[in-house]
This record gives sequence, structure tokens and C-alpha cells, in this order.
Amino acid sequence: MDISNLLQTLAVLVECAIAAIAFLIALQYRKLYGGLIAITFAFFVVFDMVRIFALPVSADINALIFLVACILMLGATWLLYSEK
Repeated sequence: MDISNLLQTLAVLVECAIAAIAFLIALQYRKLYGGLIAITFAFFVVFDMVRIFALPVSADINALIFLVACILMLGATWLLYSEK
């Protein structure tokens, strides 16, 4: 395994950890932004897995996954910003 594959694998593991922690925030603290962050990073994991393993997913679908993930993160950051 070369260094780039190792780094990509580590990045996916970190994304999984972030999704899990955000899910716990959503459940334990009942914060919508936790759920949005969890879904965002779950989509990032799917996006990266498609690229890493060259799964047969069209480029349009992969781009849509990335766009939806970014929109969800925008919503989560807006909720964090407006929280009092």
C-alpha cells in the first residue's frame, strides 16, 4: 500500500469517527446540527469509497452526493452560528 492509499484510508476512518460523534450529539443533546453533520460525513464516506474503490457509480451521481453533503454542512454551520 502506497502512502496516498494509506492517507485516503485514514481520512475515511476519520470521516466515520466524525459521523459517529455527530450522531451521538444529535441523539444525546437533541441537536439538529449533529444529525446534519453525521449525514454530511456519511455522504463524504460514500463519496470517497466510490473514488477509492472505483465503484460503478456515474460521475453525475457522485457529484450530486458531494453537493448534497456540502449543502447539509452549510445548514449545520448555519444552525451552529445562530444558536444562542
